[in-house]
Amino acid sequence: MSVWDDLVGQESAVATLRRAVAAGHDPSERHAMSHAWLITGPPGSGRSNAARAFAAALQCPSGGCGTCSACRTALSGAHPDVTLVRTEQLSIGVDEVRDLARRAAMSPTLGPHQVLVVEDADRVTERGADALLKSIEEPAPKTVWVLCAPTPDDVVVTIRSRCRRLHLVTPSDEAVARLLEQRDGVDAALAAHAARAAQGHVGRARALARDEAARNRRHEILKVPGQLVSVGACLTAAANIVKASADEAAQATADLDARERAELSEALGMGTKGARPRNVQAALKELDDQQKARAKRLQRDALDRVLTELTTFHRDVLVVQTVPDHPERRLVNPELREQITAAARSSTPEATIRRIDALLAARTALEGNVAPLLAIEAMLLAMADPDT
Repeated sequence: MSVWDDLVGQESAVATLRRAVAAGHDPSERHAMSHAWLITGPPGSGRSNAARAFAAALQCPSGGCGTCSACRTALSGAHPDVTLVRTEQLSIGVDEVRDLARRAAMSPTLGPHQVLVVEDADRVTERGADALLKSIEEPAPKTVWVLCAPTPDDVVVTIRSRCRRLHLVTPSDEAVARLLEQRDGVDAALAAHAARAAQGHVGRARALARDEAARNRRHEILKVPGQLVSVGACLTAAANIVKASADEAAQATADLDARERAELSEALGMGTKGARPRNVQAALKELDDQQKARAKRLQRDALDRVLTELTTFHRDVLVVQTVPDHPERRLVNPELREQITAAARSSTPEATIRRIDALLAARTALEGNVAPLLAIEAMLLAMADPDT
């Protein structure tokens, strides 16, 4: 067992990180280490896992054994010299980055390094990026920054130019299925189905393998292309998709929202004579705003999964249309072969590509804060009549 075990299909990246860890013990390998890293890769490739594993290995006397106290506390976020940052909001602001910069200037207390992992570096605001840049440009001797983002372009050029880049690849379906079987004890057939459906996204594959409700939601989404028979049907389907995404976000945050509100109320002394109504209301409003931003992000994530599932359907349709008799043709959704074949025969490759373009346009619109219902309605109407 080691800290690298959950990095599926990333042998090259793991080898690079191992050499960097070894550089702390071998002066001849010092060139392999950097004070700032930018780990990129497609969704689900394991960026955060790689960053956490690297942080643990840097603290571990054995270079990442996975069992010692340093490894266990670093991976969980309890190590005093490892700071893990993953925002549940839409962005990471300048105040939070300044707090990180102050921590980065400190000497480590237990381990050989002060390691700061920013799992959502692409969400750092412009002012936050300025503060982050200053800290990376003038690093403390034993501080290591590890930034994660989908692509280098998602991080401002002045920051990425000062980081050593490490790119992760999309793991194969077989590698993901093997991980689900070995780590989570998932049945081989279900593991293969979840891995294929997730298209290399390890977290999504695990959710599909372990959660029947997630599989049912996916099944309902894949019915949508066959329901777009009229304008009314498109609008109804859009409303259902947006409502389901909002419900999913609310369900995911309900307990956490209630706990945060109770803890804040206790901290403010609500119900006691010492509470100041004005201060209480301001604090509650700030918490309410943060919780709404978190719910908005989770709803956006749920909608992104909808777009991904619909893309796999039309990808399969395009495969059938363009390579109908290829012996190595593989569908993402073979269980829907009949529906996919019917859709392929009733349309053209050009129309299928326009439907995929509509999905991409919806993703861009959602990233630009277009109202979800408007974005999904426009998408489904375009998919129903791709020739307009």
